[in-house]
Amino acid sequence: MMRNQMVKTIFAVALAAFTLSACGGDDKERKFVARDVEALYNFGADRMSRGRFEEAAIFFDEVERQHPYSQWARRAQLMAAFSYYQANEYEDAVLAAERFLSLHPGNKFAPYAYYLIGISHYEQINDVSRDQKSTEQALQALTEVVRRYPDSKYAEDATLKIDMTRDHLAGKEMDIGRYYQKRGHHLAAVIRFRSVLDDYGTTSHVPEALHRLVESYLELGIQEEARKSAAVLGYNYPSSKWYERSFKLVDKLG
Repeated sequence: MMRNQMVKTIFAVALAAFTLSACGGDDKERKFVARDVEALYNFGADRMSRGRFEEAAIFFDEVERQHPYSQWARRAQLMAAFSYYQANEYEDAVLAAERFLSLHPGNKFAPYAYYLIGISHYEQINDVSRDQKSTEQALQALTEVVRRYPDSKYAEDATLKIDMTRDHLAGKEMDIGRYYQKRGHHLAAVIRFRSVLDDYGTTSHVPEALHRLVESYLELGIQEEARKSAAVLGYNYPSSKWYERSFKLVDKLG
């Protein structure tokens, strides 16, 4: 992040030098000269076509700064967001897209702006052993895409990514539940495994969650709840390896 910020600063200085001209001998008389809006936009498009996305974003930002009320500014805002995304500058991409939406909420490219926010969060998702704030933000943003624009071309991919984020969040709950279980905190483990069933009941983690509930309930001496969890597991996932394990545990109860 520090390296990327340095690149932006250096390029911004270069851009300032590009737009600055002397209006007299005294430094106090030096002023920024407004460049042709189309030229600035084309500079950004050129950098983007060559894969120099951070530079492209700065040029697009400059379009808005110098010509905030032009039709080019509206285009440049979204192009800046896309350029930041391509440069893996996800926070800047989100900020640029959010700014575009705040100024042009009814624009025809609004669905893409919402989608860009969603995938910017999505691509920051961490391993389940780490903080899942980005996963939660991705889920929220992608859900917004589907809710607002269910018939858009972005809704299908957003729906797929929603399923993946939910599975990831369920995986985090399982990871915490297993942590508690290994340390003998079985009631805390039950709460986590129940959360998987209640909040993420369509994910791939449900069979294991049911089995872990069987184990935890047995450790707590709650045999009836253990039997119920095993029965649900057997009814819904009879060929699962988790049911096989749960059946062996419950069968020992007689």
